[in-house]
Amino acid sequence: MKVAVRDPALATAWLGLDPFDAAFAITGEVLRVAPGRETLVATVGGRRFVAKRHRGVGWREILKNLVVLNAPVLDAGNEYRAALRLAAAGVPGLNVAAFGVRGWNPARRQSFILCDEIVHEASLEERALQWRATPAPCPERWSTIASVAAIARAMHQAGVNHRDFYLCHLLCTSGGELRLIDLHRAQIRARVPRRWLVKDLGSLYFSAMDAGLTARDLLRFVRTYHGGRLPRGAAQWRLWRAVAARARRLYEKGRRLGLVGADAPGTILRASHAQRDRPTGSSGPAAEGPGGHMTEVDTRD
Repeated sequence: MKVAVRDPALATAWLGLDPFDAAFAITGEVLRVAPGRETLVATVGGRRFVAKRHRGVGWREILKNLVVLNAPVLDAGNEYRAALRLAAAGVPGLNVAAFGVRGWNPARRQSFILCDEIVHEASLEERALQWRATPAPCPERWSTIASVAAIARAMHQAGVNHRDFYLCHLLCTSGGELRLIDLHRAQIRARVPRRWLVKDLGSLYFSAMDAGLTARDLLRFVRTYHGGRLPRGAAQWRLWRAVAARARRLYEKGRRLGLVGADAPGTILRASHAQRDRPTGSSGPAAEGPGGHMTEVDTRD
């Protein structure tokens, strides 16, 4: 068993209690219920927290992941470790208040994680859809793109890949800051393999296809992701070709399911060529078509 209570108010509220009994007794507004786990918002010790409780995934879920060579997510440990790693890297995201895990049986392991509630105005997905109808002022759009790219760059440099890296998992706070959430499936390594960079960036690009981004906007993201310069060398350009290909596949999957429009989406690669061939200072063309709503397309890897 492992327990870490990091928030002083929570430690005071749970003084003399078994942390697992206290965590699993919390009641509040239920946000999501999935097999073996639930997410809710609750007030404890006068503070608002988002609590995730895991009651075991079962052998069926474990075997289903192993058959396709995926590591099953057994408890809240992924989210806990990823949140701490990203916080150390300066990535704005989850502030962990408490975490606990117990049980040797992987199919029945219990765990919980409590994080400070992030008060926000909207998700970036919602903000991007607003941009489609009413384009944001250029400074706001550019600042947002740079912030997303900086988060992606810092996350990957910290050895973390998200695995659900969509605009809906970036929250816009009232102070204009973006916060990264939902690290349930995140992976941590010394260095993120290329295939997982492609999965993260391709999913993010797919989720932004309804935002009406221009070729210059896409290049702004790429440039910021590479530390203020455009890709150098064939390997880096191949990365973005693969990112664009993944975004197209997600789009096509969504179109087959009737979840996205009929127009073909644009690609980072096509936009980069269009921008590179234009005179300096000219504006690029709009991205060439809408993408889908990422929360409705099953992209599990």
